[in-house]
Amino acid sequence: MTLNYIWIALFIIGMIVGAIRLCVLGDTETLPSMMDATFDMSNLAFEITLGLTGMLTFWMGLLKIGEDSGMVDRLARFLSPVLTKLFPDIPKDHPALGAIFMNISANLLGLDNAATPMGLKAMQELQSINPTKDTASNPMIMFLVMNTAGLTLIPVSIMAYRSKAGAADPTDIFVPLLLVTATSVTLGVIACAISQRINLLKPALLAMFLGIAALIGGLFWVMSGMDNSQVQSFSRVLTSCLILGTIATFVLYGFFRKVNVFDSFVEGAKGGFKVAVTLIPYVVAILAAIGVFKASGALDWLLEGIKYLVGLCGINSDFTDALPVALLKPLNGSGARGMMLEIMSSQGPDSFAGHLASMFQGSTDTTFYILSIYFGSVGIKKFRNSVGLGLLADLFGFVAAILFAYYFFH
Repeated sequence: MTLNYIWIALFIIGMIVGAIRLCVLGDTETLPSMMDATFDMSNLAFEITLGLTGMLTFWMGLLKIGEDSGMVDRLARFLSPVLTKLFPDIPKDHPALGAIFMNISANLLGLDNAATPMGLKAMQELQSINPTKDTASNPMIMFLVMNTAGLTLIPVSIMAYRSKAGAADPTDIFVPLLLVTATSVTLGVIACAISQRINLLKPALLAMFLGIAALIGGLFWVMSGMDNSQVQSFSRVLTSCLILGTIATFVLYGFFRKVNVFDSFVEGAKGGFKVAVTLIPYVVAILAAIGVFKASGALDWLLEGIKYLVGLCGINSDFTDALPVALLKPLNGSGARGMMLEIMSSQGPDSFAGHLASMFQGSTDTTFYILSIYFGSVGIKKFRNSVGLGLLADLFGFVAAILFAYYFFH
């Protein structure tokens, strides 16, 4: 499956809804809004991609030092017993394993700026062993699902937004959100493993899952006696230490391995700039279609339809107030973030909707953005079942967010 059908569907549905609003409802503002949204989102896409350039060049340069010094190879050999079970099509000791691990680690710790370049590097390595260059391979799809599910140990950005919105305890979503992301990743990986016929009941994989559980438990133990300000301070310091420690480790390891770290960094940084330029048309295309779909009112109609159906089923519909965040998250991360802030502003950060909106925002990553960025960077045109599996991981996350929000905050 490609994004072609989804891209066309977003445009066509948006156009149909816009025409209905004009011809039936007499709304003369919808079509101009759709036109403005097309150009505004195209400009936003360019700004987003341009904003990635500095980050990409820096981290790709750092990863080049890791390659030239042999650090990535050592990391790959260390992790191969675990990751080769989850990615059986990747040869043992291949550099892709090291890049995948670094991307997953950055996502675990909420280091978005570091995760994206490392994910792009992993995609490049995976493409190097992909037998069909225009089609997503099984390891690429598994890697995508793990990214869209977005397991995060410390949701630093969500806690910061809640603090700024005046939440009484910005960290109260820490435990629920950790449970939500753990659920979405676990179920997403299981669904992908079933589709690829991967046996997850192997000692190495079970040890990895137990290790993650131990890490989560240790984090709980360390932060259990802290108050709100201490938790936020601890999170910021931990994040800073991890990023700066990673940078220092790569540079010093390269230096002691007698690598010209400056030349190596510059060479890798050149590749990062090329990747950023390559991404522009892919991001512009998907965000423009999303802009038309949202500005047409199709998203609002979809929400009203969901609320109506929920009411018919006799189910508590309080969760529908936060649904715009869930519906926007797979399409547009900044749009979902803006909707979360609007819900916290209008209903309060400590309301049920405010809590659930925060959990929706942190529960998964932006699926179509990741598809455009990661697959676009290596020229993948045929996505196979990656879209369906990515959205399934999103669905797992959103359902878990609703259930845990009712349990903790309702």
